[in-house]
Amino acid sequence: MELNQVTLPVTDMDKATQFYRLMGFKQIVDTAHYARFECLKGQATFSLSLESESFCNGAVIYFESEELDLLCEKLVAKGFKFEQSPTDQRYLWREAILFDPSGNKIKLYWAGENRLNPPWRVN
Repeated sequence: MELNQVTLPVTDMDKATQFYRLMGFKQIVDTAHYARFECLKGQATFSLSLESESFCNGAVIYFESEELDLLCEKLVAKGFKFEQSPTDQRYLWREAILFDPSGNKIKLYWAGENRLNPPWRVN
């Protein structure tokens, strides 16, 4: 199996779609209650679903970029606010953290070879 997409709940579709387009994702579906985006590399997509009731989304969505630091600099220049600037983690990933307008947690990261083959990988 291959992961196709993740759907995030949002409270304001206009703000959410603007946020993700400004991040650089290509919007491929645009309705009042649902939007879908293509990632710039690979085949993965993700979508947004308008929620009318309050929600608490504990999931974290990860977007990988080999040019993590440069990407974050470009996003800051566009007005994005980061909770955490790119930081080396003990699990050998470099991560930055921000939140979308609906409070969904996003981690931008680079893990390189350690994404699929960390030193503690189980065989």
